[in-house]
Amino acid sequence: MLPLKDDGIVVWMPWVYIVCCADNSLYVGWTNDLVTRVQMHNEGRGGRYTANRSPVHVVYSESYDSSEAAIAREQQLKRWTTKKKQALIAGDLADLKALSKRHKK
Repeated sequence: MLPLKDDGIVVWMPWVYIVCCADNSLYVGWTNDLVTRVQMHNEGRGGRYTANRSPVHVVYSESYDSSEAAIAREQQLKRWTTKKKQALIAGDLADLKALSKRHKK
């Protein structure tokens, strides 16, 4: 993924994002301003989880038409396993599909 740059144009758009923390853990969040939110995470103001795990960098993001849709997707991704998130980040649809199958007990 390319590094984020602030081009000075302010566009409010809901985003769901996954950042990789300095300890290689993944954090899922949502925001209306992705560049500023990542900056906040790196300044220790983005949330308790990332405060001591910076620097962080965006490894995946999706834009949405509404905050409600972004929040719903964020909640879905937060329930996923690390392996499933890694498949999404890698764009490995076959692995993502295999990891998504419900296993019978």
